[in-house]
Amino acid sequence: MFHQHRNLLFSVAYRVLGTAADAEDAVQDAWIKWSAADRSQVAEPKAYLTRIVSNLALERLRSTRYKRETYVGPWLPEPILTGGDAAEAVTDAESVSMAMLVVLETLSPLERAVFVLKEVFDFSHAEIAEAVERSEVAVRQAAHRAREHVRARRPRFPTDRSRQREVTERFFAASTGGDVNALMELLSPDVTLWTDGGGKVRQALRPVVGASTVAAWFAAIGTVTYQGVEPADRHAELIEINGGPGMLFSAPGRVIATVTFDFDADGRITALHNVANPDKLQAIAAGTTHHVGTR
Repeated sequence: MFHQHRNLLFSVAYRVLGTAADAEDAVQDAWIKWSAADRSQVAEPKAYLTRIVSNLALERLRSTRYKRETYVGPWLPEPILTGGDAAEAVTDAESVSMAMLVVLETLSPLERAVFVLKEVFDFSHAEIAEAVERSEVAVRQAAHRAREHVRARRPRFPTDRSRQREVTERFFAASTGGDVNALMELLSPDVTLWTDGGGKVRQALRPVVGASTVAAWFAAIGTVTYQGVEPADRHAELIEINGGPGMLFSAPGRVIATVTFDFDADGRITALHNVANPDKLQAIAAGTTHHVGTR
């Protein structure tokens, strides 16, 4: 029964926590609690397990918050390889995108858990109140605050997914070919590049802003040594990351970095999220494809 709902439990925990490693730990802890439970008293295993993992993820998020506040440079979520289910369902893909996870990071732990359960998984306020051990009134207030906060920071651009794929493929070709002009055509004038090295590898400690600067950054990829790896020894490929098209850079025996994209209504790139902290690339390096659908 537990394994039947494992993908769902990971999907909840990952959206609440933003890291695959912590989400897997929360799922494992949920398994331990499930194993010890009197299952004759459990009427709906799926709802019961979701409540357990939500509460565990919320506790874990509170305990990790300080680490994120003292992080070296921008903190980005841990990228994951996703299966076709997220790409096929626009809502699922949006809710697990790097851009959305970055916005969720600005919520309080309670607001984040409530938002994920209400807006993504369509739980009732009463169900969420039981899951996070708060009153229904408190949950309604948190849901309202979170919804307004996300709406203000994450405008929904209905960019056609085939258009996103096309732009990503063109960006990939232009960056690996060092074509600055082609890159400029794909970038919004005020595009922002966020880089996360976590103090482990050399990355920009502040956002890189502007089409010309970001284009120059990526055009240089094919000509500079990066993390001690010569251009000839690096491999770049297009893969699905967090429900959308992304770029993966690797060297013999290790993953170097991932890049994901945010688009405006015209399909131009407005933001890029570059994760290079090796601690955050373990889920990608493991090659595990996560199915993060909401059902």
